Amino acid sequence: MSDPRAAISRFVAAHRDAAVRFLAELVRTPSDNPPGDCAPHAARAATLLEDLGFAVERHPLPQDAVAANGMTSCVNLIVRERFGPGPVVACNAHGDVVPPGAAWSSDPYGAEVREGRMYGRGVAVSKSDFATYAFALLALKAAAREAKLAGTIELHFTHDEEVGGALGPAWLLAQGLSKPDYAVCAGFAYGITTAHNGCLHLEVEVTGKSGHAAEPDKGIDALEAATGVLADLYRMRKDYARIRSRVPGIISPTLVVGLIHGGTNTNVVPDRVVLRLDRRIIPEEAPAEVEATLTQQIRDSAARYAGITIATRRILLALPFVPVPGQEKLIDAIARNARAVLGEDVPIHGVPLYTDARHYSAAGVPTVLYGAGPRTLAEANGHRADENLQLDDLHKATEVTALALHDLLAPAP
Repeated sequence: MSDPRAAISRFVAAHRDAAVRFLAELVRTPSDNPPGDCAPHAARAATLLEDLGFAVERHPLPQDAVAANGMTSCVNLIVRERFGPGPVVACNAHGDVVPPGAAWSSDPYGAEVREGRMYGRGVAVSKSDFATYAFALLALKAAAREAKLAGTIELHFTHDEEVGGALGPAWLLAQGLSKPDYAVCAGFAYGITTAHNGCLHLEVEVTGKSGHAAEPDKGIDALEAATGVLADLYRMRKDYARIRSRVPGIISPTLVVGLIHGGTNTNVVPDRVVLRLDRRIIPEEAPAEVEATLTQQIRDSAARYAGITIATRRILLALPFVPVPGQEKLIDAIARNARAVLGEDVPIHGVPLYTDARHYSAAGVPTVLYGAGPRTLAEANGHRADENLQLDDLHKATEVTALALHDLLAPAP
């Protein structure tokens, strides 16, 4: 009988061009979120997966739930390959992406390849791992012809990570559509992520009273109060640097005011200003306490301005991803095979992002992040112009993932 691990490596090497074509088709199918009309991308991905020989389950989300999450359409995809009785390992990646923005050197939906890199929105975050996991599973199926495997691999391809993931993995788990024993979520090839930040998105509405610009004292200037609140927020975020995480790769909490809207006209005292802020929550913090404290600080800041009222609304509260017992089995399988394929030890670390991995971990599923890409998000230009992926990293990550899955499903000697 042939060596199944060698069969995996041969398969990945022989299907490099097919994996690139698969990824290019996904990049060429827009799935910006917002606006979140992601059903067309799910349909294209399902067709491509079926062309590879997979049976694909399509799970459209109820329209009221989609609208409540600020999206237009959302469909989850599941592929299940049962090799026999044993553990269920879910591999999750998301197909929705942030809008491309400006300053691209090529079409953000063009999937152009230059000097071994593919450029396009979502090529690294995380359409690449649709390809990583699909072709890793194909390689595993080839290996199963050489040796018996025990367990099931599921591919969970979802479409709402950019707005929180409530309609993706969280929904699949809540509906009982999947009950995995382990989960591997989209990540990068040169590190295994075992923890990440949580995130609070908070809307702050500052309300005053309109007035004519010729008599500003007869109004109550909401923008003046909002400016004071902003100044206090920026002072507070400097203080966050003194709070340090013990997780390698995560430093301190952060705060960014990302959106501001207000006023009615140039010659009118503004009666309403709306701010939206992003507060990253390190794994050691209690999210509910962070929200309560920040909300009270904002109210205290605005209380200095007579006649001003404040209303806050939670847009998102993403809990931090923290380790769950059993995670070490995934770490060992990936690290051992990454060393063999990449020729180097990969670090075990946390990241300051928040991802869908937290939904699996919160359900008690041992979870790590691993997939295709460089050492950092910045190297891939994730969420920036000219997002790109070194295609060699795609192929290496596919081989590492397939070998790790083989080890997880191989019966004990």
